Amino acid sequence: MDRHAHLHWPFFEPHHAALARQAEDWAARLDWAHAADADAVCRRLVAELGAAGFLRHCVPGGSEFDVRAIALLREVFAFHAGLADFAFVMQGLGSGPIALAGSEALKRRHLPRVAAGQAIAAFALSEPQAGSDVAALATRARRDGADWVLEGEKTWISNGGIADLYVVFARSAPGTEASPTRGISAFVVEADNPGLQIAERLAISAPHPMARLRFSDCRVPAGNLLGAEGEGFKLAMRNLDVFRTTVAAAAVGFARRALHESLAHVQARHMFGQVLADFQLTQAKLAEMATGIDAAALLTYRAAWTRDVRGQRVTREAAMAKMQATETAQQVVDAAVQMHGGLGVRSGHPVERLYREVRALRIYEGATEVQKLIIARELLGEARAGRRPA
Repeated sequence: MDRHAHLHWPFFEPHHAALARQAEDWAARLDWAHAADADAVCRRLVAELGAAGFLRHCVPGGSEFDVRAIALLREVFAFHAGLADFAFVMQGLGSGPIALAGSEALKRRHLPRVAAGQAIAAFALSEPQAGSDVAALATRARRDGADWVLEGEKTWISNGGIADLYVVFARSAPGTEASPTRGISAFVVEADNPGLQIAERLAISAPHPMARLRFSDCRVPAGNLLGAEGEGFKLAMRNLDVFRTTVAAAAVGFARRALHESLAHVQARHMFGQVLADFQLTQAKLAEMATGIDAAALLTYRAAWTRDVRGQRVTREAAMAKMQATETAQQVVDAAVQMHGGLGVRSGHPVERLYREVRALRIYEGATEVQKLIIARELLGEARAGRRPA
């Protein structure tokens, strides 16, 4: 099965196909990226991704992102090593608000180092009581002379504990009943700030650097404010509009790897005088897996193309892509584990790793249930405005 057949789809330019094949050559040597020390692996991956030039695609010098390039790279990296995908995209998600709304001074100070893999970035939005419900944000920011002072906690922060800088969202003014997300601002906080503590390192099913952060009398210069005061929620959503589509691409990469492993296994596994691939039940499941992957990929690259080429917001398209791709990937990986039998649950086997890695994609950057609400809200908004859904 040609994993690169979709590069001929009309969503892409010739340079996208060349980039994907370059990434494939680089990622084919990532066996070492499955080592147990996730912190060390991620540091090395960031450095090597920077040296190879891949990080400049998710950390642009200005505010323009090529979402198709980011998505293709995530798909390739996820196929080969989940931590490679993680290390790549977190550099973009963590520095994206700086690229989108930072002052020229902040951009010059941070973006070249992040793009070169010399500094690790993190995106600090979620809190113990504020995940998908950003309006419940409790971390506070108050002005004190030339500084802002942050107080509160963040949790489930990817790259927490190894990052050199964090983009932190905090409430600088009360929200209103009509607009509960007003009053949220975004700040750059460097890791060596004495008011920032790593309160806890968090262990999850697929080892990733992750932490709970505590801010106590955390002083940051006024120049570290990103964009206008009170516009942090809009900035977070602009950033997620870029990267949410690429979560779907990572899910496609995981699903393609699960199908790849399954095709090899069912042609080699003998059972009842024939190979597993000869059974109609196996063939039916393979057909479902392949069709689901193509459907997810089409939604994913439609959303990326729409943003890149038409310059439109893709709130609905990105939500559809993320929902469909992550749910499909979960089903495909589960089917692969079932086909492998005992091997599928053996620690360290590729499909066992995929089973642990794919689950979080249905939760982070908006759980599947939240994506459904977003899609329905967009559809109802169009209906009430008298517009026909595209």
